[in-house]
Amino acid sequence: MITGIKQTATVGKNGKIELPTTELSEVTIVEVIVLVDQVFEDETTYLLKSKANKEHLLKAIENVEKGNYLIDVDLDEYAKSRIYLVK
Repeated sequence: MITGIKQTATVGKNGKIELPTTELSEVTIVEVIVLVDQVFEDETTYLLKSKANKEHLLKAIENVEKGNYLIDVDLDEYAKSRIYLVK
């Protein structure tokens, strides 16, 4: 007979997961399935991780605060920063 025990655990150092339980004896053989809760990150937090994105966003905020809603883009520099895949 299969018995299920549901517990929540946190991954520790070096990926170690401990499941403290009094329901199982020390020599019990178990099968472990790990289901990971997705942690959704705020889009702004995600975008601010990159230095280039952060500078771009802060410049855009500054422009909006000044009433200037247009941003100049150097298309040559933009083209240089793009990665093109060739099949």
